[in-house]
Amino acid sequence: MELVRRTEELVPLLRSHAAWTDQHRRLHDEVIEAMSAAGIFRMRVPARYGGYESDAGTVLEVISRISGSDGSAGWNAAVWSISNWIAGLFPDEAQDEVFAEPDVRVCGVLSPTASAEPTEGGMVVNGQWRFISGALHSQWQAILAMGPAPDGSQWPLLALVPMSELEIVDDWHTAGLRGTGSVTTVAKQVFVPHHRVMPMVAILSEQYASQCNAGSPLFRQPLIPTGCATFAATAVGLAKAALEAFLDRLGERKITYTEYTSQRDAPITHFQVAEAATKIDEAEFHGRRLTDLLDGKYATGEAWQLVDRVRARAGLGRVFQLTKEAVGVLKTGSGGTSIYDDVPIQRIDRDIQTLNMHALMHPNTNAELYGRILCGLPPNTMYL
Repeated sequence: MELVRRTEELVPLLRSHAAWTDQHRRLHDEVIEAMSAAGIFRMRVPARYGGYESDAGTVLEVISRISGSDGSAGWNAAVWSISNWIAGLFPDEAQDEVFAEPDVRVCGVLSPTASAEPTEGGMVVNGQWRFISGALHSQWQAILAMGPAPDGSQWPLLALVPMSELEIVDDWHTAGLRGTGSVTTVAKQVFVPHHRVMPMVAILSEQYASQCNAGSPLFRQPLIPTGCATFAATAVGLAKAALEAFLDRLGERKITYTEYTSQRDAPITHFQVAEAATKIDEAEFHGRRLTDLLDGKYATGEAWQLVDRVRARAGLGRVFQLTKEAVGVLKTGSGGTSIYDDVPIQRIDRDIQTLNMHALMHPNTNAELYGRILCGLPPNTMYL
């Protein structure tokens, strides 16, 4: 796994810039350059453009290692991975534009907070999108806007737009994932040609438009399970980093106002470490089961059933719940000195708390959806 090896070599650099990234609310330019040189941005680029078309297991390994060094870098790597993959579903003419540079970075969002009006040759889009992770370092954005459906109603349309045609509002002042630069982007009378527009319903039902990618199993997979497997890696990497950081400080810490001169000797510490490590193991199990599901269907061509899709979201929610709990245990045991900026656990805790607020990752939402299906009710979302 050459890409995994190259990712491991990035760890010292990523860690050295993690505090800077958190403070400046964007990834350091050296981090972007190093990730590009390592091929991180090519994981889900079609092979004919110099991409790797990496399987889900490889993506998990790469993103979890990046996230363990810097959660913001890992989250952005996940966003660029899935958004580049989405671009590979569009008509080949659109892909020729987007992937003219093989290390291109596409950001995106799946909230239709804009409008699209038909015009000659395409659509004119107006609106804005929040939480656009990686926008500051991207060349394209996958946008979602409400536009006319064939029956005269409105439906969501997914489109690819150069970042140069969008305005950026620097409003990313947050508790966690500060370095992702997840700013707001704005479209004002932006023209999008027809070949860069697809109905969201077509994307969600695997009615993809690329002819060149039609023979690649990777580009026949469903969107939401592919995203679930990708994003799970960020949480797993962060939780592993929390445990590593906690253990690194054991030898130098006492438990104040007790007779324990070393935290390592205290039974409560043993319980905390065991509980956190077990939760992290369980989270990684669910993450790997997700990637195994994707890669298994990739290899066999087996059809996706409704329960498979819902279970993918349930697995994602469980990953985020378990990693949040694990990091919480470790943060509780880290003592008062852990509030300082130079102690990684405080940043990891903020990042994992922020991730758990994401609508797609939220454990409660995903558990409810899974329970509905198990109870014989239809799903109450199209994001499956």
